[in-house]
Amino acid sequence: MLLKGMAGHSKWANIQHRKGRQDAVRSKLFSKLSKEITVAAKMGDPDPDKNPRLRLAVREARSNSVPKDVIDRAIKKSQSADYANMDEIKYEGYGPGGIAVITEALTDNKNRTASNVRSIFTKFGGNLGESGSVGFLFDQVGFISFEMKNNSEETVFEKALECGAEDVEFDQNRAFIFCDGVNLHQVSSAFDENVFQDLSAKLIWKPKEPITIEIDQLEKIVKLIDALEDLEDVRSVTANFQASDENLEKISE
Repeated sequence: MLLKGMAGHSKWANIQHRKGRQDAVRSKLFSKLSKEITVAAKMGDPDPDKNPRLRLAVREARSNSVPKDVIDRAIKKSQSADYANMDEIKYEGYGPGGIAVITEALTDNKNRTASNVRSIFTKFGGNLGESGSVGFLFDQVGFISFEMKNNSEETVFEKALECGAEDVEFDQNRAFIFCDGVNLHQVSSAFDENVFQDLSAKLIWKPKEPITIEIDQLEKIVKLIDALEDLEDVRSVTANFQASDENLEKISE
């Protein structure tokens, strides 16, 4: 059954993807993706074929043009005796205008990260809340995206539903597939990276009922999101809003 209420989500995801591709030359993005690979390898088997989380992390790194030697070093680092264990932390709060925001981080210093995240929320008109304060407004789902290339929407749609996806969207020759989180590996594996190129697969927080906002509030919440994403320890930021295609394009220019 298809999920409802997803209008505008693929547009925002596509803008975020294009932004990510532009940022890919920056060492900060490589560092974050490498950290996720190291943590995944540390928590499980260092062989991606035997570790689903590591396999997804490596795939995400490849989709952002991270070189193979950087990926290999990140995996090797997990086996080092002096590697400091990382904590996975989810911060919840509200941005300008009451927009709910979930920020996920990987850190070796919880006090430092909490202080930095709280400071950003305060600086950009938000408030960091307690655990559970906004989490109920989101569902954690699997999210897969890739370039369509020469594949038709009908082909992608049918393949996605056959392997357990719940929704499929398209925007500017890119496909966006949503599925139950437990089915992420199953669904993403159905799409061969050699056929469906630039493939990304990960767990995301999807808003249950996105709030529609206009350009003024959109600019404010995007500034908060950008500032949070700029923090070295932050791995993802999600907010429960949607906006018109026109306004989303304006703030991406």
